[in-house]
Amino acid sequence: MFEFPQVDKSSVKNDVFSGITVALALVPEAVAFAFVAGVEPMVGLYAAFMVGLITAFFGGRPGMISGATGAMAIVIVSLVSEHGVEYLFAAVLLAGLLQILFGVFHLGKFIRMVPHSVMIGFVNGLAIVIFMAQMGQFKVVNKVGELEWMQGSSLYIMLALALLTMLIIHFLPKFTTAIPSTLAAIVVVTLLVYFIPALEARTVVDFLRSMTGDENATVAGTLPTFAFPVVPFSMETLAIILPYSFILAAVGLIESLLTLTVIDEMTGTRGRANKECIAQGGANMVNGVFGGMGGCAMIGQSMININSGGRGRLSGITAALTLLAFILFASGLIEIVPIAALVGVMFIVVLSTFEWASFKMMRKVPKKDAIVIILVTGVTVVTDLAIAVFVGVIVSALVFAWEHAKHIYAVNVTSEDQKEKTYRINGPLFFGSVSHFLDLFDVQNDPRSVIVDFAESRVADHSAIEAICVLTDRYVKEGKKLHIRHLSKDCHKLLSKAGVLVEVNTIEDPIYKVVSDELA
Repeated sequence: MFEFPQVDKSSVKNDVFSGITVALALVPEAVAFAFVAGVEPMVGLYAAFMVGLITAFFGGRPGMISGATGAMAIVIVSLVSEHGVEYLFAAVLLAGLLQILFGVFHLGKFIRMVPHSVMIGFVNGLAIVIFMAQMGQFKVVNKVGELEWMQGSSLYIMLALALLTMLIIHFLPKFTTAIPSTLAAIVVVTLLVYFIPALEARTVVDFLRSMTGDENATVAGTLPTFAFPVVPFSMETLAIILPYSFILAAVGLIESLLTLTVIDEMTGTRGRANKECIAQGGANMVNGVFGGMGGCAMIGQSMININSGGRGRLSGITAALTLLAFILFASGLIEIVPIAALVGVMFIVVLSTFEWASFKMMRKVPKKDAIVIILVTGVTVVTDLAIAVFVGVIVSALVFAWEHAKHIYAVNVTSEDQKEKTYRINGPLFFGSVSHFLDLFDVQNDPRSVIVDFAESRVADHSAIEAICVLTDRYVKEGKKLHIRHLSKDCHKLLSKAGVLVEVNTIEDPIYKVVSDELA
């Protein structure tokens, strides 16, 4: 129904160049998300380095880029403002532990149950969010300290440089693939701004200083150091950080596993969801004791990596180590990169991330799928992706239940002596179809012996068991006997425990399979 663009295999050269390109794009993102969370820029940069390196080495999806993200920054902003940064580190540490447990208990497989329509809405919504985030780069601080839109020559220069970046990224691969077009575009635009003084464009260091209000701010720093969070070891502390940790763990894994699935589709390979959960959890636990704000997979940077040719683990490792090299040794190089070049890169990411085919397919797919796509896209933009995915899955499940509730029917056969009647049930019996199921029976006019045959049906949940109980009561009140055949063993046990006055024949008992851990 929908297809993501396919990409080729990995190579060492492509992974290295792609990793350098990603590192350039990680710096302003990490600084911006640190600002959103209310922490120092180095807390965001450290998080981008640590999460990126650990997940690149041990994660379940080669080629996927992880780092500090806006989704997690939004969650922790209130915690930092109310209790301080040390509580943030404690919450991230606990969130990492929860994510590891999620992977250890093989729960990552359930991401495969997210409907494809939800995936498309997720991707489209994130593309819009990335685009809207770039609009903030077209604002500057005025004389009274308020943000306002760029005007005049500064706006035209910004637009021209962003457009030039996009053109280089688009057309360079038609002439050569020796180096990633994204990296070439950033280098060309940076050199233009550096050697042509008339091109007064904001750079990474200008962005950093505007975010912090510190005219001496820099991305230069040292290695992160070990320090256990300085918080009281008490139930009160646990009560404060536990809600945040659960949300951080959930948001981080949802974004990471959905990004993993998108890259699976693009590369024609399969990542390991449970392994990724453990790697994400381990990375966040390291963040908690080394002064990082935590993070998860980043679809924007992952798309830059994939589009630049990065397929293997080396691309993520290179990105993380290059970022660390910028912080330790080469801050001056990264600080002169124009923001316009990075905005142009992200605009290309938006164009390649958004599933444009969804417009053409809207009239061809079932209406319920089209509604889910639009719903998830809108909720992602208005709230966040975790809520959007939950809403999409719930709506899809309800639509599925409603559709299948109408599929249950019965074939009636009455014996020659009119003393026994058999109802052969077809279709699933679950919470959505119980009312239709109960309407199939003519209790008052049926003979004294009634057989309900479930050989072609499936009793799926407790609501179905309750419906059988209700049906039994109706026949008992009429002084009639109800017999059930071909019911699965699990349902038989439930009926026995419930004390239902019904004869159950378990001969030819059907066996139902469950989702396998091999999926993860």
